[in-house]
Amino acid sequence: MNTGVVKTNGNLSERNRIGIQPVSITVSIVEDDASVRGVLTKWIRGADSFKCVGVHANAEAALCALPQEKPAVVLMDINLPGMSGIECVRRLKPQMLDTQFIMLTVYDDSDQVFKALSFGATGYMLKRTRRSELLTAIKDVHAGGSPISCSIARKIVQSFQRFSGNTAAEPDNLSPREREVLELVARGYRSREIAKSLQVGLTTVHTHIRRIYKKLHVCSRSQAIAMFMHIPNAAVAK
Repeated sequence: MNTGVVKTNGNLSERNRIGIQPVSITVSIVEDDASVRGVLTKWIRGADSFKCVGVHANAEAALCALPQEKPAVVLMDINLPGMSGIECVRRLKPQMLDTQFIMLTVYDDSDQVFKALSFGATGYMLKRTRRSELLTAIKDVHAGGSPISCSIARKIVQSFQRFSGNTAAEPDNLSPREREVLELVARGYRSREIAKSLQVGLTTVHTHIRRIYKKLHVCSRSQAIAMFMHIPNAAVAK
């Protein structure tokens, strides 16, 4: 009977050796406030399917460490002492194309939001975001989404329109389904919510979003929303 037990344990060990385990999302944190930094670190380290690979108090340290850590997602404070989080993203993104940057801040300042996204950030969250929402945002950005609150998305649209009032979208290249997806994106729907609304898989939604980006010549959800506002007959539900 003991032989059976040993065999079972051996099988489990073999499964572990060949990597049949849940894949963890690697996360690095850049935050100057010690208390906030401690909370974020605790949240990431205490959550299943997440792995904290680096914690840094300023942008200068992050510039040196992040390329070696190679995190899948970076939580980046905007208002850092010395170099700002936005400038840090601008310098890091060209050499860390596979890493997604989520900006964290106390205020939803539209100018900072737009600048951060234009420099390569993929998400923008307020520091008052709850633990569950932040972890969902990390999963979303890792899966190809752009976690941005509806209020912030609206500010981005308004900011983009001020500077790009004459920009013309190219809606004719979008398929009917892509237009549906884009409209839901403009309404503030997350990728999972779009999938549920259209009764399609999450992977399908991400494929549509990437095709929309390519056809509209944009590289972020905020830019796609702004382009949507220029498409004839487009309307965002309030």
